[in-house]
Amino acid sequence: MIHAPAAAASVLRRPHNLQSAGTIQRSVPGPEKALPVTSSTPAQFAPQQEKLFRQVLQHLNERGVPYAVAGAFALGQHTGISRDTKDLDLFLPAEHVREALRSLQEEGFETEVLDPVWLAKAHRGEFYVDLITGMSNAVIMVDQSWIDRAVPSQAFGVPVKVLGAEELIASKLFVTRRERFDGADIAHVIHGTQGKLDWQRLLAMAGENWEVLLWALILYHYVYPAHSDYIPRALWDDLLGRLRQSLEHPDKNAPFRGSLVDPNMFAIDVHEWGMEDLLEGYRARRQPKLRPVDEEPAA
Repeated sequence: MIHAPAAAASVLRRPHNLQSAGTIQRSVPGPEKALPVTSSTPAQFAPQQEKLFRQVLQHLNERGVPYAVAGAFALGQHTGISRDTKDLDLFLPAEHVREALRSLQEEGFETEVLDPVWLAKAHRGEFYVDLITGMSNAVIMVDQSWIDRAVPSQAFGVPVKVLGAEELIASKLFVTRRERFDGADIAHVIHGTQGKLDWQRLLAMAGENWEVLLWALILYHYVYPAHSDYIPRALWDDLLGRLRQSLEHPDKNAPFRGSLVDPNMFAIDVHEWGMEDLLEGYRARRQPKLRPVDEEPAA
């Protein structure tokens, strides 16, 4: 059993001496000064962008649609890092997406399903709200427990629940593309929460993909060696023990898993070297699929 104190569900966990990114209202100092990618200076949103986000959140609250605010907003809550973004990420179970899209469409939003496995959008003009049900590789998916464990907060003056730190980390484990890598975000969340996480929960969400979690933890240890104690020793012993066991007793029938990490960078393995495409299998099995509002329900 891994013993690490978990923060109370009703309290947002942030590093000491960092301001909350909960409202993200203040202007950047000087219109010509570009902020670095990671900064504690809250980003400035256009008035029409704030209005759209506020309307979507208020509407979903009124309709009782279960969701948790994720993305840059959740990262800010758990780390103090502010990141400019044109969209607002909302995580929700797949079975509630159709209801959310229909109700937003009735309010005059344009809606579309970009990927039936995990992503739908609602937008007006250039600003978007993403409705996300899991990872694009379909390995980790959102269920009601993600919403139940989310922490109360406010976004743009609207009462919301923000994705818990554990779920935020899980949502980033497979964002490992050449063009986008969320390992730094994971390291920042661990550092920002001082390791006060439900590590058993994280292990359960990683499941058979525990090596990806270990990979993220090794990066954290490399970046923050002075704070290695934020990760419980029992967790290191567990994961390194699994790794040692797999090295001493390799499974010669274990499948190739590169496409789950990055289907583009590992395309040659599938298309030219004839290895099994686990990504295709995961995505094919994932149910329920997302459907546009005007599409008839499956028989």
